[in-house]
Amino acid sequence: MRAPLTLAVAALSAVWLSACSSLSPGPTAPGPVTTLPSGGECRMVGAQFAVGQTANAALLKEAAQRAGAQTARVLRPQQVITMEFNAQRLNLEVDGSNRVVAVRCG
Repeated sequence: MRAPLTLAVAALSAVWLSACSSLSPGPTAPGPVTTLPSGGECRMVGAQFAVGQTANAALLKEAAQRAGAQTARVLRPQQVITMEFNAQRLNLEVDGSNRVVAVRCG
């Protein structure tokens, strides 16, 4: 009698776990990502001019060029992002009004 109960619990657990693993995060509006043809290690000092400005594709490109970054992206509040460090990437962090509040490399 114990074996059928154990099997039933195991089957329900498998169904529950598979349902949870198939959940995906809600939709997010990813920020624009710019990839420049050449570049090297990001130097955020070059992109500090962007703080306080409204983020757009032109600002992202100019900030990436001034920082010497190979890639750049805009990070919005509550946005899910990859956390791996990339020394060639510039991150422009914006607030809810799309104003740049911080510039970071990585």
